[in-house]
Amino acid sequence: MKTLINIDVPEIDTAIRFYTSALDLTLSRRLDESMAELQGTSSIVYLLGNAVGSTATASGEQRNYARHWTPVHIDFVVEDVAQAARQAISAGAVQESECVEWRGSKCITFSDPFGHGFCLIEFTNGTYSEQ
Repeated sequence: MKTLINIDVPEIDTAIRFYTSALDLTLSRRLDESMAELQGTSSIVYLLGNAVGSTATASGEQRNYARHWTPVHIDFVVEDVAQAARQAISAGAVQESECVEWRGSKCITFSDPFGHGFCLIEFTNGTYSEQ
């Protein structure tokens, strides 16, 4: 089974610039004016251009790109969390936490220019430790 990551954004060109600059992802192709495919992680990332106020769910909820919280988020595993944090901030990310060390990891939380939360995480041994 494959996992694809879809990120709704109101401005596709701005999103391409942010994610390629902040995380060293590569634009592999533009599928049309409102969809871009990025590579450089273990999953393909798709940026989906959807305007503010467009219908987001079957219940009629509308997209709002103000900072929001969701129980599902993306962690980008990096070799050096401090260097990756500087790069993300330089590209326009907003740092939302100090570096937290937990179960063999170092993690810093951010939001992208569209209000989506994400984490940069560095592991000591490739994944979380048991204690």
